[in-house]
Amino acid sequence: MKRMIETGKVDFGTEKTMKNLMAGNARLVVIASNCPKKARTELENRSKIENIPIIRYPGTSLQLGEVCGKPFVVASLSVLDSGSVPIGDLKA
Repeated sequence: MKRMIETGKVDFGTEKTMKNLMAGNARLVVIASNCPKKARTELENRSKIENIPIIRYPGTSLQLGEVCGKPFVVASLSVLDSGSVPIGDLKA
């Protein structure tokens, strides 16, 4: 995940993720296990409508932030460009 963030384009946060989904810019959505239920449901529904794959990260938003190399919690993120990492290679 970190290599994808370093070589590609990723937006962090539920609002940015939803905006990217609605604009058709997201290629993949990652949602932390403790993402608030309302936000998770909205992101999952929009992802289905837009036919965008979702990874349900098994860790918390704090752990997802750490995996991404960020000093803050990350409840969700959207991948706009996976850089040198093929999207099919990403796993929770």
